[in-house]
Amino acid sequence: MARILVVEDEPGIAFGLESDLQLEGYEVAVVGEGDKAVTRACVGPFDLILLDVMLPNKDGFEVCRELRRRGVKTPIIMLTSKTQEAERVMGLEVGADDYITKPFSPRELRARIRAVLRRTVTQDKEDVYRFGSWELDMGRFELRRDGRRLDATTTELKLLAAFVRSRGRVLRREQLLDEVWGPGVFITDRVIDNHVMSLRRKIEDEPAAPRYLISVRGLGYRFDG
Repeated sequence: MARILVVEDEPGIAFGLESDLQLEGYEVAVVGEGDKAVTRACVGPFDLILLDVMLPNKDGFEVCRELRRRGVKTPIIMLTSKTQEAERVMGLEVGADDYITKPFSPRELRARIRAVLRRTVTQDKEDVYRFGSWELDMGRFELRRDGRRLDATTTELKLLAAFVRSRGRVLRREQLLDEVWGPGVFITDRVIDNHVMSLRRKIEDEPAAPRYLISVRGLGYRFDG
């Protein structure tokens, strides 16, 4: 089930979008302000964001620009009542994946969502993830730097894979537990933290001041790469 974040300040439109998408089988969350949208999208994880342009606090262009600057890769479809070509171009230039003008039919929106999600799935099937001078090869299940293989445990590789698949998004410890160790397994937060520290010692030039594996106080970890 894909998770969609709807960012829309008009209650009637937001309710209509939420109801229609839920009927299509999507899990939906709704926020109505730009600053709250940035916070929610960074915590995530979401598979797609429907982002209105006209929002309180921060408009949709600012929200999209900030999310991309923070490394959030979640696909974004911008919703707007503006029809000028310059507005559509601006949306794409700040990092949106698609753009749909109000009023739109639910059928058209559903088709746009399916198309963006299909593209995302295709991209996620890549076997090699690259960040800096590093490569995580999931086909061979190995970590390389500048072409040289680095010794890493299976747990460390699975942990790193979970992070790179969610670049720019905060992963809570319970999410890491489910992805790396599997549901139903009980381990303490300290065990997860120790594995993260071990991984930092391998991929960070300065583990005490990490570039990639960032701690987010009270939430978990974020991978910036």
